[in-house]
Amino acid sequence: MTARLRRVCVVGGAGFIGSHFVKRLLSDEATEQVTVFDNFSSGRDWHLEPVKDDPRLSVVRGDVGDLPALTEAFRGHTAVIHLASNPDIAAAVANPAIDFDQGTLLTHHVAEAARMAEIALVLYASGSGVYGDLGEHEAAEDHGPMVPTSTYGASKLAGEAILAAYAAMFDFTVRAFRFGNVVGPSQTHGVGFDFVRRLLDDPTRLRILGDGKQSKSYIYVEDVIDAVLVAGSQAETPFDAFNVATGDYVTVTEIAELAMQVVGLEPGSTTFEYTGGDRGWKGDVPVVRIATGKIRSLGWANQRTGPEALRDSMTAMVGQARSGLLTAP
Repeated sequence: MTARLRRVCVVGGAGFIGSHFVKRLLSDEATEQVTVFDNFSSGRDWHLEPVKDDPRLSVVRGDVGDLPALTEAFRGHTAVIHLASNPDIAAAVANPAIDFDQGTLLTHHVAEAARMAEIALVLYASGSGVYGDLGEHEAAEDHGPMVPTSTYGASKLAGEAILAAYAAMFDFTVRAFRFGNVVGPSQTHGVGFDFVRRLLDDPTRLRILGDGKQSKSYIYVEDVIDAVLVAGSQAETPFDAFNVATGDYVTVTEIAELAMQVVGLEPGSTTFEYTGGDRGWKGDVPVVRIATGKIRSLGWANQRTGPEALRDSMTAMVGQARSGLLTAP
């Protein structure tokens, strides 16, 4: 681990992805300090239960919209992992402002707090939605022009631009990561989460948005952490972006079939009820293909395929359900 990753503030650190980062960082003896900054709107106390007694961990309950509190939380740290954003992409159909309020604006606050607290490295969770709807075309990081089809994708792209400008103007380093769909234990939303929860409630029928043919990359959370830490450890230029995905793709119907297997249902015993159309909601990109050669050139490789990642994550969800933890945010 590089010196810049020894004192880290994880913005959104009580959430699904953030808590996995916290646990990974604290598993390294070289880590000196990890601070979670989270308003717990979608984060959960139980996400941090395994490390709550680690003396190197501090938890600050605060809102990223509170710039003075955020800046104070950043002081004394060398790196920031920024994961805070609207967790419900489809919510923008009814409330288009949500991705500015809970995305773009918050990323500006992270950039400004990083400047004032003299942070050396910012690692930013962007997303593949920045590319827009390219069909079967496999987008590399230098693809252009980028034309997002959702306010979520637009917010992530705006966040990249803000952080790139701050990195150039104020002498810190930024790495942006355009993830595929991240899955794993402790999820609180997502298609696999929804399918497992619904099948446990009613195994006879399953509502599926769109036509079920939507095809995307699903990547295990630990593989995502590996990619971010590899790129963060080698970060030299002011700004760079990396796609992070498995290179294989899974349809929504295939996820539904996997969910049935994990729950223990016989094939054909559940009726799939499709809502119709080629996408799940306005702004949804039905087919996502992103190139991963750039992050792989740094030595990263995913340890699970997309189907393996989904199966393992949904198996963990069944365990969560038995513990009473599989609840919607």
